[in-house]
Amino acid sequence: MCRDSIFYKLFQQSPTLLFELLTEPPSNAGSYRFDSVAVKEPKFEIDGVFILPENQGVGTVYFCEVQFQKDEQLYERVFAESSLYFYRNRARFSDWQAVIIYPSRSIEQSDIYPHRGLLNSEQVHRVYLNELGDIRQLPLWVSLMVLTTIVEEQAPEEARYLLTRTELEVSQPLSRVIIELVTTIMVYKFEKLSRIEVESMLGITLKETRVYREIKEEGRVEGRVEGRVEGREEGREAMANAVSRQLTKRFGELSLEIRLQISALSFPVLEDLSEALLDFTNVADLRAWLEAR
Repeated sequence: MCRDSIFYKLFQQSPTLLFELLTEPPSNAGSYRFDSVAVKEPKFEIDGVFILPENQGVGTVYFCEVQFQKDEQLYERVFAESSLYFYRNRARFSDWQAVIIYPSRSIEQSDIYPHRGLLNSEQVHRVYLNELGDIRQLPLWVSLMVLTTIVEEQAPEEARYLLTRTELEVSQPLSRVIIELVTTIMVYKFEKLSRIEVESMLGITLKETRVYREIKEEGRVEGRVEGRVEGREEGREAMANAVSRQLTKRFGELSLEIRLQISALSFPVLEDLSEALLDFTNVADLRAWLEAR
């Protein structure tokens, strides 16, 4: 399961989610934004960073690491990157803290002795999702994180519960974001099932997904499913145009080369791309996806 991208989507939609995991969140938690930063000499790509806008003055920077696979040098890397970034940006930040999110304690690095000082301090927070409690009693955004750890036998029931809870607690358009996140989590969890089969499991339809709705609203096609069944060339072309618009909204104007590649894709591949683009973080991801096909 590609959990990193799911968690980063959660943090992008709700940056305060990180602070719901801490016993002593900062008083200005609502001011933080989730970002990705680079540290040069050497260059590190640090994906999970929560920073305050510069007009907020000097504050604490939070580093977040989501770890679902065993990594016996995780703490060496996290603390090296965090310390170097803090060193390079010392004038901007008064302190740094790190949050490491695990599905369970079994995934944590085995040899933690060299880092005992930091790990036992108030500066580093280790979160074990399976120890947070009943998924139905947790804040909604935290429940989405825990859903990634639920066993397959139990996951569909809990996912349907979260969808029902979303309808009751969350207004549009945020509820649509949560519905799509739940669906994405389940698609990764049940890799052998198609997205349509997963949506059927959850009791939702293809027409509830964002890409379908935006295509429908723009009036270019009757719908992805109808166009595929009827096999109309105009339906395929409209789908290609709609996907290109979604990518342009996210990454800016696309090159002619990329637009031509997209326009030449078959309907099934365009459907795959309409789902895959939700996981892209930049144009490089799009290029890699196209080259792989």
